Amino acid sequence: MDNFSNSSTLLQNSGAQSIGVCYGLVADNLPSPSEVVDMYHDNGITSLRLYDPNPGALNSLRHSGINVALGVRNEDIQAIASSPAAADHWISLSVKPYASSVSIKYVTVGNEIIPGPLAHFVLPAMKNLHNSLMAAGLGIVGVTTVVSMPVLGNSYPPSQGAFSPDVVSVMASIVSLLNATGRPLLANVYPYFSYANDPVHISLSYALFTSPAPVVHDGPFLYQNLFDAMVDALHAAMEKVGGAGVLVVVSESGWPSAGAGPATITNAETYNNNLIAHVLSGKGTPRRPRKPLEAFVFAMFNENLKPGPITERNFGLFYPNKKPVYPVKFHK
Repeated sequence: MDNFSNSSTLLQNSGAQSIGVCYGLVADNLPSPSEVVDMYHDNGITSLRLYDPNPGALNSLRHSGINVALGVRNEDIQAIASSPAAADHWISLSVKPYASSVSIKYVTVGNEIIPGPLAHFVLPAMKNLHNSLMAAGLGIVGVTTVVSMPVLGNSYPPSQGAFSPDVVSVMASIVSLLNATGRPLLANVYPYFSYANDPVHISLSYALFTSPAPVVHDGPFLYQNLFDAMVDALHAAMEKVGGAGVLVVVSESGWPSAGAGPATITNAETYNNNLIAHVLSGKGTPRRPRKPLEAFVFAMFNENLKPGPITERNFGLFYPNKKPVYPVKFHK
């Protein structure tokens, strides 16, 4: 029997703002998982996003006190959507063995697969995993998914944010489930890409949180940085499908330190430090003032096996030798 009412604390409406860092593993030269967990502790980083249930990483996270967003691989979603038994199997392998010693806060069903050919599998996979967790007595673990800005057909001004016609039915159903279970929608939000793709209409200061005054006036809402505008466009889109109570958790945001144009160490240091300070300020966004923001910086390390332009391999806060690419302050 489906049970989508949330009997535990509504995670999306409680708690404090927090900053995490994504632990990407698309590299062949990274420190051991236990060294990485020590680095999170040493830097005061309290949350970690893991893209798949990597046993080495999960075992190293035991008794660490670090909150974990644990990913279901895109290629596993169709099977989990099609079979409650497959969902049970995934939970029995990836969550149950660690649940008593690893603080798994979210299970994220896929990464940026809406829109796309697998989009319609996300909701049934989420339901099956939710039911498996409830049956296992692990209902405290929230089930959600990770989207990116292309789910929006319109994002400007933020109040006009709306899901694109090709995904609105899928997203409305997902938002309805998140509303019922009291979980947030996770979203990858990158002002860097918006600025890099349109530097004529978007100022660098607006992208880097350094604008001295509001840039976008959207009715009663004033936007001094692009990050808030992007997050609130997602909030507005969810409101339009009945999800006014669902918050956005930023599952990735960052700035590359090497590559073409604006991909510089100076800009990356400015963006990530300002992002962290903004999240930890507790101000929320103009559309959700004083609602605790939760965000994950992408990423812990430069990952040398990532495909694509050089920027893709230079989003890390640290080099694989554990030296910082630039100084980052993870505290107020």
